[in-house]
Amino acid sequence: MAAKNSSLSISNAGGRTPLLIVSGVSGAGKSSTLKLLEDLGYEAVDNMPMSLLGRLVPDPEAPAAERRPIAVGVDIRTRDFDATRLLQFIEQIGSRADLAAALIFLDCDDEVLGRRFEETRRRHPLAADRPVKDGLARERRIMAPVRERADVVIDTSEFVLGDLKARLQHAFGLVDDPGLAIFVSSFSFKRGLPRDADLVFDVRFLKNPHYDPKLKPQTGKDAAVGRYIETDPAFDGFWAHLVGLIEPLLPKYRAEGKSYLTVAFGCTGGRHRSVFVAGKFQQWLDGNGWQSLLRHRDLDN
Repeated sequence: MAAKNSSLSISNAGGRTPLLIVSGVSGAGKSSTLKLLEDLGYEAVDNMPMSLLGRLVPDPEAPAAERRPIAVGVDIRTRDFDATRLLQFIEQIGSRADLAAALIFLDCDDEVLGRRFEETRRRHPLAADRPVKDGLARERRIMAPVRERADVVIDTSEFVLGDLKARLQHAFGLVDDPGLAIFVSSFSFKRGLPRDADLVFDVRFLKNPHYDPKLKPQTGKDAAVGRYIETDPAFDGFWAHLVGLIEPLLPKYRAEGKSYLTVAFGCTGGRHRSVFVAGKFQQWLDGNGWQSLLRHRDLDN
């Protein structure tokens, strides 16, 4: 996940009205996201024409009871959609002192998106008479500036609804001061880099439990695997440098207005080394007073 624009932040709302713009590529889960945000207490509106978006912005003079948190879905299906106009709108609401706004971009692997369209027998909005991949390619070109500007990019390729709900609750739950929301993930390099990661660490240099017959069936969640990895002479130095790098960065990210940070750890299979290090890192975060959410992307694949 990437926080590209520090002026858009749901953190430290301090009486400001939350306003989320939910966008992304077709099939990545915008409708599901809006439904989940509605469950969290947002008023969710999807595909309102861009010319009418301004009408959804709460009146700063209205009583507090009338200024409800709002989540608005905007993508290429939106009538008169234009990426430049959308970014101008975001710039406008981001400058409002009475609003706590954020732009969410939902992304997904093209192969997964292709399967989703095939399973639902739906056509891609930009590929009425062409293959889905052609529509996706065109859509990515159109949406590239929106993705670049997003406060948070959520990759739904491997998500089930429970994962998505936890991510949204952690980052956009309606609390006064959620602080810097940190997402920690393990992954397998075989399945590709996570699209939403801000910081990626490769832990394939550590001793691999996969080659120990007793440890191979276990995972990085098991104590025996953790003890094995920690016996690697390189581990202590790596860990000291890792926390030494991250510890001074977190308060600086927070001071600069960054609200969301994703830290990912990768190994070959995504079952042992990355799982252990990610779990240990989350424990370190929690022990130092930082909010964090842990997900093992490829552990069960």
